[in-house]
Amino acid sequence: MGRILVIDDDPGVRDAFSMALEDTRYEVVSAEDGQSGLDLARMYEPDLVLLDLKMPGMTGVETLRHLHKICPGVPVYIVTAFYGEFLEPLRAIQDEGIPFDLARKPLALDEIRTIVDSVMGTQLVKA
Repeated sequence: MGRILVIDDDPGVRDAFSMALEDTRYEVVSAEDGQSGLDLARMYEPDLVLLDLKMPGMTGVETLRHLHKICPGVPVYIVTAFYGEFLEPLRAIQDEGIPFDLARKPLALDEIRTIVDSVMGTQLVKA
């Protein structure tokens, strides 16, 4: 079973990710902000992180920097509606050699499944 960590301040987004993956072999844990997400990353050692950029407190870019130190090599997929606002910090993080993929909100449930499937490298098998 793979473990997916969703870090997003919007409860509706967190619920959408959980719903999209509820009948699969993946366990979804979620956090409402960057610090909570980092705590869960330490605790659960995720196989994939789905990360928002615009959150209160620690931004997604700051969270990504910390995630890279806590669990290097774990794929991070940034899912945001605010790509343009974070263009410069995202370029800087790429220059630092921190990998990530990017998708724009809103995502349909099948798009969420496709992203997870592509990153995890297996078909989402019903549990």
